Amino acid sequence: MAHKISLTRYLVEQQRSDGSIPSQLRLLLEVVARACKSISQAVNKGALGGVLGSAESENVQGEVQKKLDIIANEVLIEANEWGGHLAAMASEEMDSIHLVPNRYPQGEYMLLFDPLDGSSNIDVNVSIGTIFSVLKKPENGHGQGVQESDFLQAGSKQVAAGYCIYGPQTTLVLTVGNGVAMFTLDREQGSFILTQENIQIPADTKEFAINMSNQRHWDAPVTRYIDECLAGKEGPRGKDFNMRWIASMVADVHRILMRGGIFLYPWDKREPEKAGKLRLMYEANPMSWIVEQAGGAATNGRQRILDLAPTKLHERVAVVLGSKNEVERVTGYHTTL
Repeated sequence: MAHKISLTRYLVEQQRSDGSIPSQLRLLLEVVARACKSISQAVNKGALGGVLGSAESENVQGEVQKKLDIIANEVLIEANEWGGHLAAMASEEMDSIHLVPNRYPQGEYMLLFDPLDGSSNIDVNVSIGTIFSVLKKPENGHGQGVQESDFLQAGSKQVAAGYCIYGPQTTLVLTVGNGVAMFTLDREQGSFILTQENIQIPADTKEFAINMSNQRHWDAPVTRYIDECLAGKEGPRGKDFNMRWIASMVADVHRILMRGGIFLYPWDKREPEKAGKLRLMYEANPMSWIVEQAGGAATNGRQRILDLAPTKLHERVAVVLGSKNEVERVTGYHTTL
């Protein structure tokens, strides 16, 4: 690149060029980015910082929390609650919403986040990340400030979404509805620098990501799709596929964004009453919008994820996202089988 463009400068230029980023939203995204830098530093210290291992607690989903889960959650809350851009926050790690205290100025946005996606990979030094989503506070008639119900908006209502992946580089990926941009943390300079714009996911791919150990629990459409991929050149697809599975959604989606592929975390028969495993509000919605903004597709196997109407804060959903033609094939199988 001829000259380095920082995240701040990029957001200011976007604000000036098309007005897609109001001032409050721009400042909010800068605060989130700073919080991600702090989380990145904690992740990088690893065992030296005493942050590895499990905490003596569970989150609202009944999952054992890692120490870094709790640290990342606190970093995001503390960084964002006093900035004046937010009315409330919601996190995968908290039972209910977190209202911005009255002693701080109130903003017009609401922030949702998975503070540390891929927690099972923390202790084995595999890429993990932070996923976030921004919604506009609705004009409600109850006169009681922000309620949990105010967060229950379809993913199509998001005004910003992104993730920060903590890997060999710390990379921030962002959309505000006009494409996807990528920023890499320059550790010497201490700021996120624009490294790629207008990212596009190839419509076709030869890579799929799914947890094969759950194969016996899948529904028939998913089994059919994966069986066809595994049949390779001699099968109905006429080409060989590779399988990739990192077990960290942010890392799997980042790979797809970089070179194409399809990611599946489908409904299965072990817990038939649950629509899926991933969280609609904290993981599926932001990732689906990013993927769509990059030319890909995202469904729950039957319909577009961004059209789903949430009924509760910690709702789960099946996820099929990535290269458009492959997602459409899987989705088509669900409607024909």
